[in-house]
Amino acid sequence: MRYSNSLSVVIPIYNDEEVIHELLRRLTAVVESIVSDYEIILVDDGSRDRSWEIMQEERAKRDYLRIARLSRNFGQQNSIAAGLSLTTKDLIVLMDSDLQDRPEDIPVLIDALLADGEATMAIAQWEQRRDSRMKIAVSRLFQRVSNSITDIHTMPRLGIFRVMRKSVVEELRRFPEKTATAVSLLYYIGHKYVAVPLKRDARFAGKSGYNLSKMLSLTFARIFSFSMFPIRMVTYMGAFLCIGSMLAACGLIIYKLVGNVVTGWTSMMVLMLFLFGLNFAFLGILGEYIGRIFLETKQRPNFIIEQVI
Repeated sequence: MRYSNSLSVVIPIYNDEEVIHELLRRLTAVVESIVSDYEIILVDDGSRDRSWEIMQEERAKRDYLRIARLSRNFGQQNSIAAGLSLTTKDLIVLMDSDLQDRPEDIPVLIDALLADGEATMAIAQWEQRRDSRMKIAVSRLFQRVSNSITDIHTMPRLGIFRVMRKSVVEELRRFPEKTATAVSLLYYIGHKYVAVPLKRDARFAGKSGYNLSKMLSLTFARIFSFSMFPIRMVTYMGAFLCIGSMLAACGLIIYKLVGNVVTGWTSMMVLMLFLFGLNFAFLGILGEYIGRIFLETKQRPNFIIEQVI
């Protein structure tokens, strides 16, 4: 089936020299069979291998290919934002580079989007994932925590792979935030989306750059950007400890007045260490919010595009 809409495809690239040729081969075959007006945008996020050189070679052979190079590694979410800033078409596809997101599923997402006149995004909902157990477990935990304590509520097993209307990307560009991720902001905008059940393939080559540290970083970014729960938890625990301390103090005074001697230095030291630990935890949470306020006031760009071809 061919569509009258024009199409942009945005793909962040990081150390993907082994997959770029196959990615473009499969993607081009799909895109040129469904639309006549299209562009494929590859964003090199400071790769350390030959990804940029291969992208230039492919650009010389493909007029519809736009390639951009960031000045350094800014992270996947910021490279996504960079790619979206370059789009010019009616519909925008966002997908990973490792071919776990299958290019052949793009028409399925477009059909789902166009079938719902109110939806602005059609997002892949993974029926089956060929990822490590740890990655799947962390993804599930991230989704549950996000739904529980932030303003962003999503369906389970949603991926980055999606098709969006141009209006969503234009809305995203109006957000001046520096510490929130692009995908989180797409959900925060609140436009209606449809979830499309799809299967996720194994990686075509290489290994995932998403280690536990990066997954936790994304989790904290969403929590501290879209939730007041941590700071409220500090307030509630502080009030609870204050009341508990006053009750304990009253008890000690009573013991002293009736002539009992309070002993037990070990228990006192344990209590002091516990309270000091909580105090540092509270300061850490406060520091996280203050640090994000500091970064927002700096208004530094989330990415710097060094070159576009």
